[in-house]
Amino acid sequence: MRVIADLHIHSCYSRATSKRMHIEEIARFAKIKGLNIVGTGDFTHPKWLREMQEVLIEESGTRLYTIARKPESHVYFMITTEVSTIFIFKSKVRKIHHVILTPTIETTVQINERLAKYGDLTVDGRPTLNMNAPCLVEEVMEVSSENMVIPAHAWTPWFGVFGASSGFDSIEDCYQDMTKHIYALETGLSSDPPMNWRLSRLDKLALVSNSDSHSFWPWRIGREANVFELKRPSYREIVDAIRLKDRERFRFTIETDPAYGKYHWTGHRKCNIALSPKEAIKFGNICPVCRRKLTQGVEQRVEKLADRPAGFKPDNAIGFMRLLPLSEIIAAVLGVSSPFTQKVWCIYNLLVERFGNEYAVLMDASKRTLSKSVEDRIAEAIVRVREGQVKVIPGYDGVYGKLVISEKSSAEKPVPQRVQQLNITDFR
Repeated sequence: MRVIADLHIHSCYSRATSKRMHIEEIARFAKIKGLNIVGTGDFTHPKWLREMQEVLIEESGTRLYTIARKPESHVYFMITTEVSTIFIFKSKVRKIHHVILTPTIETTVQINERLAKYGDLTVDGRPTLNMNAPCLVEEVMEVSSENMVIPAHAWTPWFGVFGASSGFDSIEDCYQDMTKHIYALETGLSSDPPMNWRLSRLDKLALVSNSDSHSFWPWRIGREANVFELKRPSYREIVDAIRLKDRERFRFTIETDPAYGKYHWTGHRKCNIALSPKEAIKFGNICPVCRRKLTQGVEQRVEKLADRPAGFKPDNAIGFMRLLPLSEIIAAVLGVSSPFTQKVWCIYNLLVERFGNEYAVLMDASKRTLSKSVEDRIAEAIVRVREGQVKVIPGYDGVYGKLVISEKSSAEKPVPQRVQQLNITDFR
């Protein structure tokens, strides 16, 4: 059976997260999205762990959890969290985020007892720990060999293992002798598999994709996910498929266009400046408006570390499919700025009711069957996104990219107008 899993989200106890991010609300929208498995997130937070213990019950033999009062929801939870480690390496402060997977409530409690020595777990659902990355992996793996640590959103400028601001140039520099326990890398919204394939040293790692969602809305949760083919969903089956990079079980990842991510291009949000790697280098990575340092984007960082040309694909690569949230596709077609509008919701709900869930609409429904439920222009846009026939104006410095549907708009240069007006050639 096809199993779609989003293993990295947050609870209501994380900063800048919806206060309605409770287990039952997450499960409700995960089902609408089409997710079979969703990470609990934030298991290090005592109040969230208490809610997990009160609401969830283990599905026999799977080490996955369901809502005790609603076992018929058919949404499983895997126990997961994200933590931030802060430490000094080679005289530079490093701030690295990691996703942790663990099989049971019992192992969760043991992990929390160990991590509490390095920071206050009550402050945030994603705690900041005063420990280095190798120490984190050692502590987690000593609890259980079934645990897994994955570098989170690996290319994010400030908190990714390869981040331009506080990251490393290699996995080995970050995790040192504990690299032997690192089997996967989370690509994050601003990068995708083809970008990561350009680094030959990543060939041994499975590339996973998750939403890192801070809300349950279907344009956030599940916007990136992992697709498995399993006889029966279980913690061990999923973790083994990732560790072994088993293409029979780990079929592909669901990716947004990396330009959709908030840090794809180099830029400066305050000055409305977004630059491609080539343009950023021309300006010496200095904002041409305020003369401050630009936030280096993921594409530029990949270019710096890559040892292969664009377009290279390793022989053992796991596939991927590019999608964008259905609500945002509808909003773009209608020309409205927010997926929250009633008009968007009416069309969204109609499609979900007709096809069962959002992924079924995005991945499986033909244009002909879509057109029986909605206007042709919406059906066409859904198919064009699926086939990679749309443009996305790149995101930068914390600003999401923007989907462009019309042919006229897609031909425009995807750079904020202000950059084009400056006519400055060199600020170095």
